[in-house]
Amino acid sequence: MRAFSYERAETPEGAVKAAAGHPNAKYIGGGTNLLDLMKLEIETPSHLVDVNHLGLDRIEETPDGGLRIGAQVRNSDLAWDPRVRTRYGVLSRALLAGASGQLRNKATTGGNLLQRTRCYYFYDPAKPCNKRDPGSGCSALDGFNRILAVVGTSPKCIATHPSDMAVAMRALDATVETVSAEGRRAIPIAELHRLPGDHPERDTTLSAGELITHVTLPPPPPGVQIYRKVRDRASYAFALVSVAAVVDTRGGEIRGGRLAFGGLAHKPWRVEAAEQALAGHPASAAANAAADRVLEGAKGFGSNDFKIPLTRQTLAAVLSQAAQA
Repeated sequence: MRAFSYERAETPEGAVKAAAGHPNAKYIGGGTNLLDLMKLEIETPSHLVDVNHLGLDRIEETPDGGLRIGAQVRNSDLAWDPRVRTRYGVLSRALLAGASGQLRNKATTGGNLLQRTRCYYFYDPAKPCNKRDPGSGCSALDGFNRILAVVGTSPKCIATHPSDMAVAMRALDATVETVSAEGRRAIPIAELHRLPGDHPERDTTLSAGELITHVTLPPPPPGVQIYRKVRDRASYAFALVSVAAVVDTRGGEIRGGRLAFGGLAHKPWRVEAAEQALAGHPASAAANAAADRVLEGAKGFGSNDFKIPLTRQTLAAVLSQAAQA
């Protein structure tokens, strides 16, 4: 790990100002991903701005019946909040499916959204990786790519986004609030994460020094909420395929639904056309049509070919569960 300086901020605006005063500064909350990256010298910040004392550790009701979540709310606290458990069960279950109890006690809402890929080659400085070292190449394309993307890929990167929480928030149409030197703004979560394209080193649309302060959930949509995660171990493993679903089923027929997928792409993957294919059909008949749209253009790279049929099977199981609820 390389030497760095440290500063504790007391307000969001103060944190932004502190970061602006140093080249290559980073914010640190729980540090559950950043410190690992610093130890491997994948991240080499010259200055750390501690954002644990900004007063962003509360979950508040919004006037329209939603929730506003501070960026420093710990994953465990969010998962077990009674309002989240009863009104946003898909989010609670996604959080509890991620990492370990110790990590969830430390990890934060803002940091979880910004955690970086778990691609093996990204974490191996001896191997070329366009995300870690732009222009060096992508070892995963012809390497061991079991956990990597099958949709939204580019010739420069097939990394996946690792967050379970972000997949559930994508299904719930969350909004991310930020502050930067240019002021405050609200970003629909659909526009926060990006596909790799020609710049896989950029995970999000945030500008340099922009700080996440809150995540707002709109009132919960009608329907059964399900989070199903398929992984290599029963716990402490990232998703091979995950599905966050809110499905409104009446009389055996689907009236509407939302579907977001993890483990498939560089960002939480949601295809609204797939949701339109659900409406007016029984669950058993809708799964294949919806999967066709979710997987349009899907391509495996050898070790991860299995993800394409696995996605179909997982979606069918989720819709069947919703129909029986």
